Amino acid sequence: MSSLTSLTSRRHFLKHNLAGMAACGLALGSNSACAAVETQRKKVAAVVTIYRYNSHSDVILGKILEGWKQDGGPGPNLELTSLYVDQFPDDDMSRKLSTKYGFPIYSNIRDCLTLGTDQIAVDGVISIGEHGDYPWNEKQQHLYPRKRFFQEITDTFAACGKVVPVFNDKHPGPQWDDALWMYRRAQELKLPWMAGSSLPVSYRSPDVTLPWLEQVDQCLAVGYSGLDIYGFHTLDFLQAIIERRNETEKGVSSVQALPVTTLTKLIQEGVIHTDLLNQALAASRTDLKTVTSMPPTDGAIFVIEYLDGLKVPVLMLSGIANGISVALKTKKGKTFATRTEERPDPRHPHFAYLLKGIEKMIHTGKPTYPVERSVLTAGILDRALTSLHQKHTKLDTPELAISYKPVDYPYAPHIDL
Repeated sequence: MSSLTSLTSRRHFLKHNLAGMAACGLALGSNSACAAVETQRKKVAAVVTIYRYNSHSDVILGKILEGWKQDGGPGPNLELTSLYVDQFPDDDMSRKLSTKYGFPIYSNIRDCLTLGTDQIAVDGVISIGEHGDYPWNEKQQHLYPRKRFFQEITDTFAACGKVVPVFNDKHPGPQWDDALWMYRRAQELKLPWMAGSSLPVSYRSPDVTLPWLEQVDQCLAVGYSGLDIYGFHTLDFLQAIIERRNETEKGVSSVQALPVTTLTKLIQEGVIHTDLLNQALAASRTDLKTVTSMPPTDGAIFVIEYLDGLKVPVLMLSGIANGISVALKTKKGKTFATRTEERPDPRHPHFAYLLKGIEKMIHTGKPTYPVERSVLTAGILDRALTSLHQKHTKLDTPELAISYKPVDYPYAPHIDL
């Protein structure tokens, strides 16, 4: 490392840790205190599709480089030591950041993890397969190279005889066969692995959730935007709430995607309960009149049947809904509805809370919450898009009998950064 790079890295370290050291009561002039904090930092390699302003790479990795608020203040106890970038659009930020902060950009994933040696040289890996110029399939799934990234990461682990924790941004796959392969590969290698959306740990309005192990009688969710890109966010947020109903989530027995024009029929059949519908729409700031006037080709209603008998309709109201919300009624007769908030300032804080969970996994070597939640929601989304492509066929899903034990993990602002 050049003297300039060493100086830049040292200044970067001090800039991000002076506030944290002061908050911990450490003497700023003490060499031993500096060493104690410095040795706690874990080295992270990142594998990304692109790195431009406000991309997922920026609002996750930027918080490692520039603090939780990306303003030069305190940040996670992590250090970005290397980067692989798959595409370099005209608005790429990675090269300038590499020069500014002194981390190398490698041309292949193996070298990114080994720093050009024959050993794993980092403590954790963050894989961000989101944004960039990639194809779509006939089911309108955006074919980001998440499996390719994961395969090259895990092949490097196998070759080097060592694994370190990996975080996979958003849903594994996005196709089910790829998600299942990734899950089995992680199990084979005994890999500490997390995945998922930032929205389960974001702020909620109102600030409520399902009490731990409270049984659910009825549930309904509302989502917006594209069925693939925001279908996962909606399902991951939903699952993060309703998985709390049991000590063990057992998975899903069937999935069907229906046109939004079937709303009235689903209400008449009792699949959709009008009180929950009204609460969910109000929480997402959506007018029912706009829903009933949607064209038949827009949006969809995913109907999910869980193995324990719970049936959950998810209204994906593309271009109509103004947020993601969940409404439910417990077996005790209590109801609530809440919206997950995507606050833009300071610099999309829900990603800071997501990064806090990633940081904990990299430091402990254990997933902060189970990856099975995101594997299950990836499977639900794939089956829903398959049902839509197959003219709304109801699909039995024995492959989604995914059993896991949820954890009582908090969300913003109940997580200390």
